[in-house]
Amino acid sequence: MLYKKFGNKIEVYDKSQFNPQHILECGQVFSFDKKGDGYVVFPEDKFATIVEKENCYQILTDTPEYFENYFDLKTDYNQIKNALLSIKLLQEPLKFGYGIRILKQNLFETLISFIISANNNIKRIKMILNNLREAFANENGKICFPSLEQLRSVNEEFFKNIGCGYRSGYLYKVVRQIDEKTLEEYKNLDTLQLREKLIALSGVGPKVADCILLFGYGRGDVFPVDTWIKQMYNQFYQPVENREQIRRNLVAQFGILSGYAQQYLFYYQRSFIKK
Repeated sequence: MLYKKFGNKIEVYDKSQFNPQHILECGQVFSFDKKGDGYVVFPEDKFATIVEKENCYQILTDTPEYFENYFDLKTDYNQIKNALLSIKLLQEPLKFGYGIRILKQNLFETLISFIISANNNIKRIKMILNNLREAFANENGKICFPSLEQLRSVNEEFFKNIGCGYRSGYLYKVVRQIDEKTLEEYKNLDTLQLREKLIALSGVGPKVADCILLFGYGRGDVFPVDTWIKQMYNQFYQPVENREQIRRNLVAQFGILSGYAQQYLFYYQRSFIKK
Protein backbone atom coordinates (compact mmCIF):
# COMPACT_ATOMS: atom_id res chain seq x y z
CA MET A 1 0.00 0.00 0.00
CA LEU A 2 1.25 3.44 -0.88
CA TYR A 3 1.82 5.69 2.11
CA LYS A 4 4.49 8.06 3.41
CA LYS A 5 5.64 8.61 6.98
CA PHE A 6 6.67 12.06 8.23
CA GLY A 7 7.85 13.34 11.61
CA ASN A 8 4.36 14.21 12.81
CA LYS A 9 1.99 12.43 10.43
CA ILE A 10 1.41 9.61 7.99
CA GLU A 11 -0.21 10.16 4.61
CA VAL A 12 -2.05 7.14 3.20
CA TYR A 13 -2.59 7.54 -0.54
CA ASP A 14 -4.33 4.27 -1.35
CA LYS A 15 -7.90 4.85 -0.20
CA SER A 16 -8.98 1.49 -1.56
CA GLN A 17 -7.02 -0.17 1.26
CA PHE A 18 -7.61 2.30 4.09
CA ASN A 19 -10.87 3.80 5.27
CA PRO A 20 -11.05 4.95 8.92
CA GLN A 21 -14.82 4.48 9.16
CA HIS A 22 -14.51 0.87 8.02
CA ILE A 23 -11.52 0.20 10.28
CA LEU A 24 -12.84 1.80 13.44
CA GLU A 25 -16.53 0.94 13.17
CA CYS A 26 -16.24 -2.77 12.31
CA GLY A 27 -16.33 -3.87 15.96
CA GLN A 28 -12.65 -4.49 16.57
CA VAL A 29 -11.80 -1.45 18.71
CA PHE A 30 -13.37 0.99 21.18
CA SER A 31 -10.59 3.56 21.72
CA PHE A 32 -11.81 6.11 19.20
CA ASP A 33 -14.31 8.92 18.68
CA LYS A 34 -15.76 10.52 15.58
CA LYS A 35 -14.90 14.22 15.41
CA GLY A 36 -16.61 16.16 12.63
CA ASP A 37 -15.61 14.55 9.34
CA GLY A 38 -12.66 12.74 10.91
CA TYR A 39 -11.71 10.48 13.81
CA VAL A 40 -9.49 10.55 16.85
CA VAL A 41 -7.91 7.32 18.12
CA PHE A 42 -6.30 6.89 21.54
CA PRO A 43 -4.94 3.38 22.19
CA GLU A 44 -2.71 2.89 25.26
CA ASP A 45 -1.09 6.31 25.89
CA LYS A 46 -0.99 7.33 22.21
CA PHE A 47 -3.14 9.73 20.21
CA ALA A 48 -3.84 10.42 16.54
CA THR A 49 -6.32 12.41 14.46
CA ILE A 50 -7.39 11.06 11.07
CA VAL A 51 -8.62 13.48 8.42
CA GLU A 52 -9.42 12.97 4.76
CA LYS A 53 -7.74 15.06 2.08
CA GLU A 54 -8.41 15.01 -1.65
CA ASN A 55 -5.58 12.59 -2.43
CA CYS A 56 -5.01 10.85 0.91
CA TYR A 57 -5.92 10.22 4.52
CA GLN A 58 -3.68 12.00 7.02
CA ILE A 59 -2.92 10.37 10.35
CA LEU A 60 -1.72 13.29 12.49
CA THR A 61 0.35 12.11 15.45
CA ASP A 62 3.61 12.55 17.37
CA THR A 63 4.20 8.79 17.14
CA PRO A 64 3.96 7.83 13.45
CA GLU A 65 5.95 4.61 13.93
CA TYR A 66 3.42 3.39 16.49
CA PHE A 67 0.46 4.07 14.20
CA GLU A 68 2.21 2.62 11.17
CA ASN A 69 2.22 -0.67 13.08
CA TYR A 70 -1.19 -0.10 14.73
CA PHE A 71 -2.93 0.28 11.36
CA ASP A 72 -0.89 -2.60 9.90
CA LEU A 73 0.16 -0.37 7.00
CA LYS A 74 2.86 -2.71 5.72
CA THR A 75 0.36 -5.47 4.89
CA ASP A 76 -1.03 -5.64 1.35
CA TYR A 77 -4.76 -6.07 1.83
CA ASN A 78 -5.35 -6.35 -1.91
CA GLN A 79 -3.81 -9.81 -1.73
CA ILE A 80 -6.11 -10.77 1.13
CA LYS A 81 -9.21 -9.42 -0.61
CA ASN A 82 -8.30 -11.09 -3.90
CA ALA A 83 -7.93 -14.41 -2.10
CA LEU A 84 -11.42 -14.01 -0.60
CA LEU A 85 -13.14 -12.70 -3.74
CA SER A 86 -13.54 -16.20 -5.15
CA ILE A 87 -16.09 -16.91 -2.41
CA LYS A 88 -19.47 -15.60 -3.56
CA LEU A 89 -20.68 -14.95 -0.02
CA LEU A 90 -17.88 -12.41 0.47
CA GLN A 91 -18.14 -10.44 -2.76
CA GLU A 92 -20.63 -7.84 -1.51
CA PRO A 93 -19.06 -7.53 1.99
CA LEU A 94 -15.64 -6.95 0.38
CA LYS A 95 -17.07 -4.10 -1.71
CA PHE A 96 -18.91 -2.64 1.27
CA GLY A 97 -16.00 -2.77 3.74
CA TYR A 98 -13.15 -2.39 1.25
CA GLY A 99 -11.10 -0.19 3.59
CA ILE A 100 -11.03 -2.50 6.63
CA ARG A 101 -7.66 -3.28 8.21
CA ILE A 102 -7.22 -5.42 11.32
CA LEU A 103 -5.51 -3.32 13.97
CA LYS A 104 -2.50 -4.45 15.99
CA GLN A 105 -3.70 -3.68 19.49
CA ASN A 106 -2.11 -3.87 22.92
CA LEU A 107 -2.77 -7.26 24.53
CA PHE A 108 -3.78 -6.03 27.97
CA GLU A 109 -6.05 -3.29 26.64
CA THR A 110 -7.67 -5.79 24.27
CA LEU A 111 -8.25 -8.30 27.09
CA ILE A 112 -9.94 -5.76 29.38
CA SER A 113 -11.91 -4.10 26.57
CA PHE A 114 -13.42 -7.32 25.27
CA ILE A 115 -14.34 -8.60 28.72
CA ILE A 116 -16.27 -5.33 29.08
CA SER A 117 -17.76 -5.83 25.60
CA ALA A 118 -19.51 -9.12 26.49
CA ASN A 119 -23.30 -8.78 26.07
CA ASN A 120 -22.87 -5.04 25.72
CA ASN A 121 -23.40 -2.37 23.06
CA ILE A 122 -20.77 -0.12 21.48
CA LYS A 123 -22.02 3.11 23.07
CA ARG A 124 -21.95 1.66 26.58
CA ILE A 125 -18.61 -0.13 26.06
CA LYS A 126 -16.99 3.15 25.02
CA MET A 127 -18.57 4.97 27.98
CA ILE A 128 -17.21 2.42 30.46
CA LEU A 129 -13.73 2.50 28.91
CA ASN A 130 -13.72 6.31 28.94
CA ASN A 131 -14.70 6.22 32.63
CA LEU A 132 -11.83 3.80 33.21
CA ARG A 133 -9.29 6.06 31.51
CA GLU A 134 -10.51 9.19 33.25
CA ALA A 135 -10.31 7.52 36.66
CA PHE A 136 -6.56 7.10 36.17
CA ALA A 137 -5.74 10.46 34.59
CA ASN A 138 -2.39 11.72 35.87
CA GLU A 139 -1.78 14.98 37.71
CA ASN A 140 -1.37 16.78 34.39
CA GLY A 141 -4.73 15.52 33.21
CA LYS A 142 -3.29 13.11 30.61
CA ILE A 143 -5.76 10.32 29.98
CA CYS A 144 -4.54 6.89 28.86
CA PHE A 145 -5.42 3.26 29.36
CA PRO A 146 -4.49 2.14 32.89
CA SER A 147 -1.74 -0.39 33.54
CA LEU A 148 -2.19 -3.80 35.10
CA GLU A 149 -0.70 -2.49 38.36
CA GLN A 150 -3.19 0.37 38.46
CA LEU A 151 -6.16 -1.97 37.99
CA ARG A 152 -4.83 -4.28 40.68
CA SER A 153 -4.93 -1.34 43.09
CA VAL A 154 -8.73 -0.99 42.97
CA ASN A 155 -11.52 -3.12 44.42
CA GLU A 156 -14.54 -4.67 42.76
CA GLU A 157 -16.69 -1.71 43.80
CA PHE A 158 -14.56 0.56 41.61
CA PHE A 159 -15.54 -1.41 38.51
CA LYS A 160 -19.20 -1.27 39.52
CA ASN A 161 -18.99 2.49 39.98
CA ILE A 162 -17.69 3.06 36.43
CA GLY A 163 -20.57 1.02 34.98
CA CYS A 164 -19.16 -2.50 34.47
CA GLY A 165 -22.13 -4.20 36.15
CA TYR A 166 -21.86 -7.98 36.51
CA ARG A 167 -18.49 -7.86 34.70
CA SER A 168 -16.96 -6.13 37.74
CA GLY A 169 -16.16 -9.39 39.48
CA TYR A 170 -14.58 -10.79 36.33
CA LEU A 171 -12.34 -7.74 35.94
CA TYR A 172 -11.31 -7.76 39.59
CA LYS A 173 -10.28 -11.41 39.27
CA VAL A 174 -8.65 -11.35 35.83
CA VAL A 175 -6.07 -8.69 36.70
CA ARG A 176 -4.92 -11.01 39.47
CA GLN A 177 -4.80 -14.06 37.22
CA ILE A 178 -2.40 -12.71 34.61
CA ASP A 179 0.50 -10.35 34.10
CA GLU A 180 1.80 -8.66 30.98
CA LYS A 181 4.78 -11.01 30.73
CA THR A 182 2.47 -14.02 30.68
CA LEU A 183 0.30 -12.43 27.97
CA GLU A 184 3.44 -11.94 25.87
CA GLU A 185 4.63 -15.51 26.50
CA TYR A 186 1.27 -16.81 25.26
CA LYS A 187 2.40 -15.71 21.78
CA ASN A 188 4.53 -18.86 21.67
CA LEU A 189 1.47 -21.13 21.88
CA ASP A 190 -0.47 -22.38 18.88
CA THR A 191 -3.93 -20.92 18.43
CA LEU A 192 -5.91 -23.77 20.04
CA GLN A 193 -3.63 -23.89 23.08
CA LEU A 194 -3.79 -20.11 23.44
CA ARG A 195 -7.57 -20.16 23.08
CA GLU A 196 -7.81 -22.63 25.98
CA LYS A 197 -5.56 -20.41 28.14
CA LEU A 198 -7.73 -17.38 27.44
CA ILE A 199 -11.04 -19.16 28.08
CA ALA A 200 -9.65 -20.22 31.48
CA LEU A 201 -9.46 -16.54 32.48
CA SER A 202 -12.23 -14.83 34.43
CA GLY A 203 -14.81 -13.23 32.12
CA VAL A 204 -13.42 -14.73 28.92
CA GLY A 205 -15.82 -16.95 27.00
CA PRO A 206 -15.28 -18.47 23.54
CA LYS A 207 -16.34 -15.39 21.57
CA VAL A 208 -14.29 -12.98 23.72
CA ALA A 209 -11.31 -15.32 23.46
CA ASP A 210 -11.57 -15.33 19.67
CA CYS A 211 -11.70 -11.52 19.63
CA ILE A 212 -8.57 -11.32 21.79
CA LEU A 213 -6.85 -13.85 19.53
CA LEU A 214 -7.72 -11.87 16.40
CA PHE A 215 -7.35 -8.27 17.57
CA GLY A 216 -4.64 -8.71 20.20
CA TYR A 217 -2.58 -11.66 19.00
CA GLY A 218 -3.17 -11.21 15.27
CA ARG A 219 -4.25 -14.82 14.78
CA GLY A 220 -5.97 -15.10 11.40
CA ASP A 221 -7.24 -18.64 11.99
CA VAL A 222 -10.09 -17.65 14.32
CA PHE A 223 -13.67 -16.63 13.62
CA PRO A 224 -15.53 -14.82 16.44
CA VAL A 225 -19.21 -15.76 16.31
CA ASP A 226 -21.80 -13.37 17.72
CA THR A 227 -25.48 -12.77 16.96
CA TRP A 228 -24.73 -11.12 13.60
CA ILE A 229 -22.43 -13.90 12.39
CA LYS A 230 -24.87 -16.59 13.57
CA GLN A 231 -27.65 -14.79 11.68
CA MET A 232 -25.47 -14.66 8.55
CA TYR A 233 -24.51 -18.33 8.87
CA ASN A 234 -28.09 -19.52 9.23
CA GLN A 235 -29.11 -17.41 6.25
CA PHE A 236 -26.49 -18.76 3.83
CA TYR A 237 -25.52 -22.18 5.24
CA GLN A 238 -27.30 -25.19 6.67
CA PRO A 239 -28.88 -23.76 9.87
CA VAL A 240 -26.96 -24.54 13.07
CA GLU A 241 -27.84 -23.35 16.58
CA ASN A 242 -24.54 -24.15 18.32
CA ARG A 243 -22.14 -21.21 17.96
CA GLU A 244 -19.09 -23.36 18.61
CA GLN A 245 -20.04 -25.61 15.69
CA ILE A 246 -20.54 -22.53 13.49
CA ARG A 247 -17.09 -21.30 14.50
CA ARG A 248 -15.45 -24.62 13.67
CA ASN A 249 -17.23 -24.82 10.31
CA LEU A 250 -16.17 -21.31 9.30
CA VAL A 251 -12.55 -21.77 10.40
CA ALA A 252 -12.47 -25.01 8.40
CA GLN A 253 -13.68 -23.10 5.34
CA PHE A 254 -11.56 -19.95 5.58
CA GLY A 255 -8.41 -21.25 7.31
CA ILE A 256 -5.77 -18.60 8.01
CA LEU A 257 -7.98 -15.93 6.42
CA SER A 258 -10.86 -16.62 8.84
CA GLY A 259 -10.31 -13.46 10.87
CA TYR A 260 -10.32 -11.26 7.78
CA ALA A 261 -13.44 -12.94 6.41
CA GLN A 262 -15.13 -12.45 9.77
CA GLN A 263 -14.50 -8.71 9.79
CA TYR A 264 -15.85 -8.14 6.29
CA LEU A 265 -18.92 -10.30 6.99
CA PHE A 266 -19.57 -8.82 10.45
CA TYR A 267 -19.29 -5.21 9.25
CA TYR A 268 -21.56 -5.87 6.27
CA GLN A 269 -24.13 -7.80 8.26
CA ARG A 270 -24.32 -5.28 11.10
CA SER A 271 -24.17 -2.11 8.96
CA PHE A 272 -25.78 -2.86 5.61
CA ILE A 273 -28.31 -5.51 6.55
CA LYS A 274 -29.36 -3.56 9.65
CA LYS A 275 -30.14 -0.51 7.52
